Amino acid sequence: MLDETLVSEVLGQARRGGASFAELYVERWRRRAVRLLSGEVKEATSGIEYGAGLRLFYGTEVVYGYTNDLSPEGLLEVSETLVRLKGQAGQVDQAGRGGLDFRKAVAQGLHAPVVPLSARDKRYRLERLLEAEAGARVGPEIVQVQTQLLEWEQEVLVANSEGAWCEDRRVRTRLYVTAIAQGEGGLQTGVAGPGLSVGLELFDRYPPAVVGRKAGLQALTNLRAKPAPAGPMPVVIGNGFGGVIFHEALGHLLETTSVARKTSVLADRLGEKVAADCVTYIDDGTIPHGWGSSEFDDEGRPTERTVLIENGVLKSYMVDRWGSLLTGYRPTGSGRRQDYTFAPTSRMRNTFIAPGNTPKEKLFEGVEFGLYAADLGGGQVLPGSGEYNFAVKEGYIIRHGRVEEPVRGAMLVGKGPESIKRIVAVSDDLEMGPGMCGSLSGSLPVEVGQPHLLISEIVVGGQA
Repeated sequence: MLDETLVSEVLGQARRGGASFAELYVERWRRRAVRLLSGEVKEATSGIEYGAGLRLFYGTEVVYGYTNDLSPEGLLEVSETLVRLKGQAGQVDQAGRGGLDFRKAVAQGLHAPVVPLSARDKRYRLERLLEAEAGARVGPEIVQVQTQLLEWEQEVLVANSEGAWCEDRRVRTRLYVTAIAQGEGGLQTGVAGPGLSVGLELFDRYPPAVVGRKAGLQALTNLRAKPAPAGPMPVVIGNGFGGVIFHEALGHLLETTSVARKTSVLADRLGEKVAADCVTYIDDGTIPHGWGSSEFDDEGRPTERTVLIENGVLKSYMVDRWGSLLTGYRPTGSGRRQDYTFAPTSRMRNTFIAPGNTPKEKLFEGVEFGLYAADLGGGQVLPGSGEYNFAVKEGYIIRHGRVEEPVRGAMLVGKGPESIKRIVAVSDDLEMGPGMCGSLSGSLPVEVGQPHLLISEIVVGGQA
């Protein structure tokens, strides 16, 4: 993407100006989006983003600048500006003299697409979206369907003053369907949105008509649902996107973004019991074709499988370079950013509760009255403490150990570090679900996941 001589010159100039470490991040990113509303095209966009970000360390202090002018003059100007910003222009570090001998690491294509995005035309995409809409219209109550296809191809180069040179290529595709049903229950929504680090073979893994049908059936279920009860009760949380609770209310507490600043209630607690014995919590950037996977992170380190909690004991945090400098913890390949306009921070990749050994049906036995939160939606979390509230997109009453009538309008209210201690049993049916996570370094693709699990008590907010 850039000439080695130019990269060496930019990094060397920063080092000669007094920076203890310099890192250049370069990307070329093509994105496409097609959106249909009730069969009519409402959006068809594509764009290319090309730019670079330069990060300089002065001990543990960091300055960052970026540009979309990748000429030698443009990149050197960013370096000069950052050095002047730190008032280091008169200081000359001899380590910055001479060229760098880069150690090149190139992605091996572990997540490469089988059907490249360039292999099909626009008509093919429109036909798949129309199939998804047809699948969603499962009854006359479905009054509106929105289908959307999101695609991106991203090429990344990370080089630094220690001689690292890393190149990665990332391809992601996601199909998103929203169905709206209307009836005596008002307007109710159903959603389905699979996504992976794949090309257009996503449609083979998730046939559009099947995805649409899932959204349509969820909308109909919510249409006939009664208002949810309120109060503390046992809750069985569904697999897949049910893991969003622990992503938001626990995972963020284990990133050095918060741990290094001591704003997390789980800071400085390695080796302590923080969860139930049946809980093992993992963040894994190496899952083949995972929505949040890549071969390298945005600091140029190979991604890895990081066991955060093992059998209830806190084993590790998610650590980026800056977090490692502040805490002394080993970097875990967790430095991520939305694009070149953001400096990287420690972020989750594919985070999930590992499978247990309790059959799913056993989770419901013994629950006299509770809630089955089959699917979760959005929510809010208080940073630092992990206090949360999450909407239940699809819920059912559990009565005498049986899943019975659907309910709507339920909210789960609790505190992540407490809820994870109240997990009674974990099933063996792990599934993952894609999402977008926003934090200091922008909005990123992440997977969340878990098997079905039983929590002894959560406060349920409802209208009944």
